[in-house]
Amino acid sequence: MTDEFDIVPPEAIRSGRATDAYFDRTMEALEHAGRNPDVVAEVTANQFATGDWKLLAGVPDAARLLAGRSVDVDALPEGRLFDGGPVMRIEGSYREFCRLETALLGLLSHPTGVATSALAARHAAPDSTVLSFGSRHVHPSLGAMVERAALLGGLDGFSNVAAGDVLGREAGGTMPHALVICFGRGNQEEAWRAFDEAVPEETPRIALTDTYSDEVDEALRAAEAVDDLDGVRLDTTGSRRGDFRHIVREVRWSLDAHGHEDVDVFVSGGLGPAQLRELRDVADGFGVGSYVSNADPLDFALDIVEVDGELAAKRGKLTGTKSVYRTPDGGHHVGLADREGPSGAESLMEPLVRDGELVREFDLDDAIDRAREDAAAVGFSDGD
Repeated sequence: MTDEFDIVPPEAIRSGRATDAYFDRTMEALEHAGRNPDVVAEVTANQFATGDWKLLAGVPDAARLLAGRSVDVDALPEGRLFDGGPVMRIEGSYREFCRLETALLGLLSHPTGVATSALAARHAAPDSTVLSFGSRHVHPSLGAMVERAALLGGLDGFSNVAAGDVLGREAGGTMPHALVICFGRGNQEEAWRAFDEAVPEETPRIALTDTYSDEVDEALRAAEAVDDLDGVRLDTTGSRRGDFRHIVREVRWSLDAHGHEDVDVFVSGGLGPAQLRELRDVADGFGVGSYVSNADPLDFALDIVEVDGELAAKRGKLTGTKSVYRTPDGGHHVGLADREGPSGAESLMEPLVRDGELVREFDLDDAIDRAREDAAAVGFSDGD
């Protein structure tokens, strides 16, 4: 029995060991036959535009995987929305990147799903603070990926400390029910005061107020127990919620009635866009967990579309090298690369790797801004 976690190490990913076995068989067959054609391969989810917009994420990791290989790569910038056509194009000898396909698709598929769900949550409560609380629902090795994609989708912060170390950003959070329970029933004030006295000054004073008794009762008690309380958080178990909107409104009313208008109300626990839309006018902020972290990966595929300069494609896939454009009306247009694009359209594919050298810089804040602006341009909807 090993004392290591069940994690594929980075060196196995970079070397191509993190691959499906049939790519090893492919390499053996091509080497045996002495074949290594020059190909154009494209990463695509849908061949034609679907109207179902997705937010592209994972491009920096994909670029790092392909860097150092004798290939040229073009890709949409991270933070672009798309609803069809390729998001990445690789040109080079096929054996140069054959074994990387499995890892490459995973590096794009999973974060794109997470970022798209985060964008939907952001649009469901555009004027509220929305935080990512969901890394506990995925393998811990994925924490930084989840939190980065959540930020890309527009969320205001995240809770995973190690992810903050990777991303160079501060994780946030206040208290769990466990802290209150450690002080025992009836002693909630001791827990709230201990928190207030112990944590750094810059940590928001947010008290969890639904552990043992009614949310209104605990919210008022916390507001009286902690000077300058910033807010209360309701994380009520679904089986005890009843009309949750009514509960939140009652808490807000009671705090105001007792002179605590400056105490905010935050809500967490099993929330998605529908719940955020329902509560956004009565709550000041939200913690969103599994809706973002457990998002389904987008079903990207990598397909060869040219071999040694000749058109090629499997059944059901579109042959030929393609370009993608953002049209003036916010549409996403896919066309053959050797043809003229739509009048006034912006070409979205940009150089990523040239002969193995990474030629693009990555800035998360720029990508966040791009996602916000592009979502407005295409009329992204959270599904309401």
